[in-house]
Amino acid sequence: MAKVLASIRVIDGSMRILVVDHEKVHRANLAEKLGARGHQLTVVPDGEQALKQLRAEPFDLVFADSKASKLDGIELLQWIKGGGRSDTHVVVMSANGSIPVAVKAVKLGAYDFLKKPIPAETLQRLLGEIQRERLAVAETPRRTRAEQRVDIDREIIGDSDAIERVKRMILIAAKTDANVLVQGETGVGKDLVASLIHRQSHRHRAPYVKVGRTLLPPSLIESELYGHEEGSFTGADQHRSGRFELAEGGTIYLDDIDDIPMEQQAKLLRVIEEKVFERVGGTDLIKANVRIVASTKLNLLDKVAERTFRQDLYYRLDVLRLRIPPLRKRLEDVPVLTRHLLIRIAGDKPYAIDDDAVDLLCRHNWPGNVRELYHALERGWLVGGGHITADLLQSDLGLFDWEPLEEDETLDPIAGKSGRGASDFKTAMEQAERQLLVKALEESGGNKTAAAQSLGMKTSTFRDRLAKHGLS
Repeated sequence: MAKVLASIRVIDGSMRILVVDHEKVHRANLAEKLGARGHQLTVVPDGEQALKQLRAEPFDLVFADSKASKLDGIELLQWIKGGGRSDTHVVVMSANGSIPVAVKAVKLGAYDFLKKPIPAETLQRLLGEIQRERLAVAETPRRTRAEQRVDIDREIIGDSDAIERVKRMILIAAKTDANVLVQGETGVGKDLVASLIHRQSHRHRAPYVKVGRTLLPPSLIESELYGHEEGSFTGADQHRSGRFELAEGGTIYLDDIDDIPMEQQAKLLRVIEEKVFERVGGTDLIKANVRIVASTKLNLLDKVAERTFRQDLYYRLDVLRLRIPPLRKRLEDVPVLTRHLLIRIAGDKPYAIDDDAVDLLCRHNWPGNVRELYHALERGWLVGGGHITADLLQSDLGLFDWEPLEEDETLDPIAGKSGRGASDFKTAMEQAERQLLVKALEESGGNKTAAAQSLGMKTSTFRDRLAKHGLS
C-alpha cells in the first residue's frame, strides 16, 4: 500500500519530504521553498528525531545535513540505504561542500550532495528529476534480483571468482545513479559492462549514448559533448545537439576518459557537479539529467600524479569502481567462453573444436583479451572449415603468431607476455602494434579508413599491418 500511495503522490506532483538540519535559519529557508511547491513536509533539527520519523512512516525524499547533531547525515544515509528505507531518495547537504564528504555520500547511495543554502533553481531542477525518476520506477514492473542476474550471466560469460566479482558490481551499480568508473585493459569488455549497467538500471528505457573520445579531434570534443549554436565557429551552419542532450534521462558512456584533454576537463567537471551546461556559442543553461559511466585502460591516479588529469574530476567519476580482469587472470573461463563465442561466430552453421585445441587456448596469455580470443576463433573456424584443431592453431603462423604460456612464467602486464618474452624487444613491439590495430578497428566500428586515420596511417599501410598480424 505504501508503494501505491507513493506512486499517487508522484503523479499528482507532491512528495513526502523530511528535512534534517541543525541550523534553524537554513531549516526554515528550505522548508519554505519546499512548502511553496506543494510538498508535504516534516522538519526536524537532528538525526535522532529523523530516525524516529523514518521508522514511523515512509518518505519519498530526505534532505540530510552532513553535520546534524546526534546522528549526522552520512550515518542517517547509511541507515536508509542499508535497508531501513532503501527506496527513499537522500540529498546530503553541507555548508562547506567538502569533496571527500561528497564522494562518501554518493558512494553510499545519496542522490546528490549540495552546498547550503540551496539555490531556488537548483532545488527546482533536483525536485523535477526525482519526481520523474520515481514516476518511471512506479510505471516500470520491478525485476527481481534473480531475473537481473540471469540477464547478466547471459552476457558476461564465466564463473571464475574474478568474473563473479564483476557481475556483483554490475548489480550494485545498476541499483544507483552514482557515477561508475570501469577499469580494464583493451579488449576485456568495458563497452559491454557499461551497456549492461544501463540496461539493468531504472534508466533502461531512456537513451544510452556512447562517446569514443579517440575518434574525435580535440577541436571538436566540446561541440560533440555539449552541442553548438549556428554560427558559433567556422562550419557550424546549423544548431546541433550534443551527446549530453541526446542522452537526456538515460546514460552517457565516456569511453577512454583518460584521453580527454586537460582543457576539456573543467567543463566536464562542472556538468557532473552542477548538472548543467551550455552549447558552444550559447548562453542558455541546459540541464543534464544523465547517469555517467566512464571507462579507462589506465590507472587514472597515475595521470593525476602526472598532472594530466584533474584530481577533483577523478573523484567525481570514481564513485563506484568496477575493475574487469584481463583474460590471463581468469583462464579457467576460456573453455566456456570459447563455446559461447563459437556459437556466435558459427550462427546456424556447424562448428567443432578439439579438446587439445581448447587446452592450447587455455595456455595462451591473450594480450588482446576476449577480443583477441574472438578473432582467433573466427579465423580458426573459417580456415578450418568449421573444425578447429591444435595443429591448426600451432602451424598456421599467419593465423596465430604466438607462443603458449609456460606453467612457471610470470606475466608482464606491459608486454603481455612472460618476463622472458618482455626482454625480446621485437616481440614486445609487435604485440603493442597488434593491440593498437585491434583497438583502432573496434573504435571505428570496423571501418578501416577511419581506423587508419585515427592512428595517423595511410589506409594501404594499415591494411598491410592488418595482414601481417592476421587481422585482415
